[in-house]
Amino acid sequence: MPDRRRFLQTTACAALLGSAGAARALSVKPAMLSRSIPSSKEQIPVIGLGTADTFNASPGDAAAMEPLAQVLDIFTREGGYLIDTAPSYGQAEAVVGTLLARQGGRGDAFFLATKIGAQGRESAMDQIRQSQKRLGRDKLDLIQIHNLIDTRNQLALLRELKQQGVTRYIGITHYTDYAHDELTELVEREKPDFLQINLSVGARNAEKRLLPACQANGVAVLINRPFQDGALFRQVKGRALPGLAAEIGCTSWAQLFLKFIIGHPAVTAVIPATSKPANMADNVLAGFGRQPDAALRERIAALLA
Repeated sequence: MPDRRRFLQTTACAALLGSAGAARALSVKPAMLSRSIPSSKEQIPVIGLGTADTFNASPGDAAAMEPLAQVLDIFTREGGYLIDTAPSYGQAEAVVGTLLARQGGRGDAFFLATKIGAQGRESAMDQIRQSQKRLGRDKLDLIQIHNLIDTRNQLALLRELKQQGVTRYIGITHYTDYAHDELTELVEREKPDFLQINLSVGARNAEKRLLPACQANGVAVLINRPFQDGALFRQVKGRALPGLAAEIGCTSWAQLFLKFIIGHPAVTAVIPATSKPANMADNVLAGFGRQPDAALRERIAALLA
């Protein structure tokens, strides 16, 4: 009898623990979708945070900083940690650094990407030193050549800095279609770790040659201008969300536009910029749930044709 009693007690405890574990599993929110950086296999979340225009505030202006702090809180709470900025974005680097300093020592948990947009080695180094100071980090995750400025010289510099441990990755950026042919040649010849370019449901030129080149050469891709600076929202203003949105769990046009981008297999992450907490809460939802396959991406594109 004692053995039977012990057996029944053990079985009951296991059942209770199993039920509790199942309940916890059901209550845990799934992690944001992540993609691999080809050159290292490191995983990063598919939704990043851009800062162009939106984070150009005075770090000492409490009223201006409060919504930006909320944006960052929402972003990190949902599993985001890739932040893209640049010296040319006004006070954005300083704002990011100030907000990260408030994270209680968690600043190193963020993947920080910035840029150099200068002619010559010394001017570029001056920018990098300023970026390190503003962001509060000696070692940066990604330094990118901004808009093809002095590309050959700056690639050589960035490769030196990567060897020295100043940056973990190097990249090249642009934001317009006319640069895609030159970027394709650079990707094929130089094979940077990252390329940052424009892509949206209304601007698909990168899909022709550039994105396939990135896939073939192991280059990670960050996407800027996902909403074409708001033009896509103006185009669908007053229109009801189409029924196909439910097929991939979208509850807003923003999520649909972002999932269209994430659905391309060459894309590593998209970096929508916002200063509005509500928009950030909406944007991050695109990083969860089902993503569109090639056929569904074409159906989404047809909505704006």
